[in-house]
Amino acid sequence: MLALSVKSITEEAEAWKAAGVELPKFDAARIAANTAEKPQWVHFGAGNIFRGFVANAHQKLLDGGRADTGIIAAESFDFEMIDRVYRPFDNLTLLVLMNAAGEFRKSIVASVAEAIAADRGREADYRRLTEIFENPSLQMASFTITEKGYSLTAPGGAYLGIVEQDIAQGPASPVHVMSLVASLAHRRYLKGAHPMTFVSMDNCSHNGDKLKRGVLTIAGEWAKKGFVDREFVAYLEDESRIAFPLSMIDKITPRPSPDVQAELLTQGIGGMDVIVTSKNTYTAPFVNAEISEYLVIEDKFTNGRPPLEEAGIIFTDKDTVNKVETMKVTTCLNPLHTALAVTGCLLGYTLIADEMRDETLRRFAETIGYKEGLPVAVDPGIIRPERFLDEVLRERFANPFIPDTPQRIATDTSQKVGIRFVETIKAYVSREDLDPAQLTAIPLAIAAWCRYLLGVDDNGRPFTPSPDPLLDTLQSRLSGTALGSKTSGVRGILEDESIFGIRLYDIGLGEKIESLFHEMLAGPGAVRATLEKYVNAQSAAGI
Repeated sequence: MLALSVKSITEEAEAWKAAGVELPKFDAARIAANTAEKPQWVHFGAGNIFRGFVANAHQKLLDGGRADTGIIAAESFDFEMIDRVYRPFDNLTLLVLMNAAGEFRKSIVASVAEAIAADRGREADYRRLTEIFENPSLQMASFTITEKGYSLTAPGGAYLGIVEQDIAQGPASPVHVMSLVASLAHRRYLKGAHPMTFVSMDNCSHNGDKLKRGVLTIAGEWAKKGFVDREFVAYLEDESRIAFPLSMIDKITPRPSPDVQAELLTQGIGGMDVIVTSKNTYTAPFVNAEISEYLVIEDKFTNGRPPLEEAGIIFTDKDTVNKVETMKVTTCLNPLHTALAVTGCLLGYTLIADEMRDETLRRFAETIGYKEGLPVAVDPGIIRPERFLDEVLRERFANPFIPDTPQRIATDTSQKVGIRFVETIKAYVSREDLDPAQLTAIPLAIAAWCRYLLGVDDNGRPFTPSPDPLLDTLQSRLSGTALGSKTSGVRGILEDESIFGIRLYDIGLGEKIESLFHEMLAGPGAVRATLEKYVNAQSAAGI
């Protein structure tokens, strides 16, 4: 039985190849030695998106002799990732890329030269991390720490307790990741104010700005208290020395699939157990991911960078990054995802791929994308919206080997619905040749979300809606509403400009959405019947 380790892939290389696994084409020991001496790239957030996408991109450079150092993976939240997933397997990852046709492409990713727990309490790890930041050779620090990782304040605007503690204690013992980064940047400043670039690769709008704001806020508070001098803050603000480019990332790397684990076992690869950490991270020595991947980065680097364009990463200007994100988030992917999420929960689905085999739901998503979204889609020039949408619907959402659930995607929908649907509505309002009142699928999606908030599926059975910061508030507005109700409080939701950012009733959509909601409320089966009525009507009309 093959076990993932440097020794095994070296001494049992033929057996790995016989199992269909592509092996690294470089001398990992030499790359590790080079990295120890002249580190160039450290990445915070050692989870699946990093292992299955970012690390694999750098692997291509190493395989082609276009890089001579590896990535240093630093985990600032779930230290068990280092202790249970990286070090026991010599920092290797077995990557399994899966397409909708059921083909598995397997490879060993060995581009991570070091793995560090970014914990002030682990002296050796933290000392090494400090040395890395003090080294003039360091070119960049990148991040996949989720959008919450950049947040310093609670919903009311006050600093989080952990942030207040970091501010009070100064750079000597940071805990929050933004404080940690500010502290490490301060050590770099003290050692010569060397240039470098901080690249957020998280899937959130204006990610580089969020990162910059977080680091500068901590640094500014420390300067007020006299922990650091004002020149340190100026160093962080000087874009000729420190840069915070924007990026857009898009790739699905879900939880480890039991089907993939079983398939690896049949090919003689053992030790691939799924690991659930105490912080509820689902991971494994392998990463399963879709084939499709996009990473677009603003080309603003102050100390050099790896030639990642040779690995498929797109480097461009800030405006184009914003356009790519707008295309994805407002028309060509996210609106379709959210529509399938809320309707999937109502209709009892647990996989997006299964929804795409439902003819009504597939047409529903196609109508939102092709019919209603594409006419107003932003064209970034470097990626064609229609081609991107084709891939989303035909390959990505339809891939049965990507265990992505509507329940996961429905999380925090109140925070997303205004961007994912209303930006298209606003575009229709602003265009003389388009009428928002003619939209059908997007109003259906908003009505379905309101119906979803009841926590009762289309068969009349209760279910637990996914976490959402406004769930209690929104459900209270629907208090007393049940299947068969003739009246409801849905108007109070639709009139909430803090959610939608537009007066839906003033543009002829409020009443339409409210009417669709009440059709879905008529009784068991009404959600399905309403979707079929309007989606199929458009299909019959040749739309």
